[in-house]
Amino acid sequence: MTRGDGRATPFHAEGERWYSGTVAMETLPHWINNAPAPASTDRTGDVYNPATGEVQRTVAYSTVADVDAAVRAASEAAVSWRVSSIAKRTRVLFAYRELVERHRDDLAKMLTLEHGKVFSDAQGEVQRGLEVVEFACGLADLTKGMFSENVSTEVDTYSIRQPVGVVAGITPFNFPAMVPMWMYPIAIACGNTFVLKPSERDPSVTNFCATLLKQAGLPDGVFNIVHGDKVAVDRLLEHPDVGAVSFVGSTPIARYIYETGTKHGKRVQALGGAKNHMVVLPDADMELAADAAVGAAYGSAGERCMAISVLVCVGDAADKLLPKIRERIAALKVGNGLDPSSQMGPLITKEHAAKVRGYIDAGVKEGAELLADGRSLVVKDHEKGFFVGPTLFDRVSPTMSIYQDEIFGPVLSTVRVKTYDEAVALIHAHRYANGVAIFTNDGGAARKFQNEIQVGMVGVNVPIPVPMSYYSFGGWKQSLFGDLHIYGRDGVQFYTRNKNVISRWPDPRFRGVDLGFPQNR
Repeated sequence: MTRGDGRATPFHAEGERWYSGTVAMETLPHWINNAPAPASTDRTGDVYNPATGEVQRTVAYSTVADVDAAVRAASEAAVSWRVSSIAKRTRVLFAYRELVERHRDDLAKMLTLEHGKVFSDAQGEVQRGLEVVEFACGLADLTKGMFSENVSTEVDTYSIRQPVGVVAGITPFNFPAMVPMWMYPIAIACGNTFVLKPSERDPSVTNFCATLLKQAGLPDGVFNIVHGDKVAVDRLLEHPDVGAVSFVGSTPIARYIYETGTKHGKRVQALGGAKNHMVVLPDADMELAADAAVGAAYGSAGERCMAISVLVCVGDAADKLLPKIRERIAALKVGNGLDPSSQMGPLITKEHAAKVRGYIDAGVKEGAELLADGRSLVVKDHEKGFFVGPTLFDRVSPTMSIYQDEIFGPVLSTVRVKTYDEAVALIHAHRYANGVAIFTNDGGAARKFQNEIQVGMVGVNVPIPVPMSYYSFGGWKQSLFGDLHIYGRDGVQFYTRNKNVISRWPDPRFRGVDLGFPQNR
């Protein structure tokens, strides 16, 4: 195996033993108390290699009893972990950071084998997850409280942040390494214990990360994994010992997670879907805009919640931009993600590929102009793979399904508007408000846009404005249910609770019963 630059890609012996990527491997178990935990049922799911269409292993599906066992292990571990020193917690995370760095290519290969994204993209995913681990290593400064002396005579007030307890994460298929790393490093650093329910479509990387956490010295029960489907999700949402739930996925499921979790008294952050717009003004650098649009629309086959799926071209921008995009699409190499020449891989499942083709069919039927059609793409020697080629529409209207819905595939729609104000109104009318970008050489227009646009993450001449680990990730409107974004300072707030203490030590001058309301004197 080689990198895109032709150099050999290492796959460490430990990673090779743990996952060789061969067909018909063993069933992937749960992970409870720092050890593999076989399921209590024969119910399993297939894990495919999307590039070949072959089943390469199966994954155990949880029962209620399996989830209860994981939560019980986390609850028992929480007793000692919550009072462990910050130094001990961060020492474990520093060691984990080094292990992830050492096994970066092992993790990336697992991602490519089960998700399908090209190897370089998988390496990037691991790196962005690693940045949150690094942020969590410095958490000591972010969990500090405040102290006020003599708020009343010889009375002091101070605040402390304490862990929630047992917390859970429910994560999507499109970033099986990175998105869980948005959650559990911060949660663990804050003194919580964690139960993760990853996607059943590409689950292996999470189990491998669990073995690395164990090697890093994480105590038994602090990090647990249960695989499966709605059975596992519902039990985590209902379990009385789970104090908080973090979710990333589609909007219908995010709403369900939020409503069900909060109904059971849990703190919930649920990140939902997206329909990210890229506004291109007539004065933009069209070469830069074309590169950005192609990279952001077709990277990872469009299976990104931050993918650009709508081009909003103002004035005559479309006439200048679309020919450049078509040139770049024609040159793209779609293939197996382990092939160093591939720039875009397959979609995650056969069913999802069929769904994306269905949206393309609908766009044509609804009257959009199809400039590049990816429906008939066949990759040589990978005829059973789940491939859909880069697809480009022009003259899309806001009433069309390809504009309204999150397709989650390599489909880019172009909407033409006459003015900047029309572009902003178009974006504000959409139910999603996750990410947005503007391309222009006009600093005044860019500043106006970033200030008035009602979207959670904004890029200026940057197509995928994913915040760094020391900020926070999250959208607005139906792209987020809850009031705190994920990772960064918002993550610290989510995984801790504020406690205020008012302290006075006994003094003979302050004796006797006082039925009046407390006053500061």
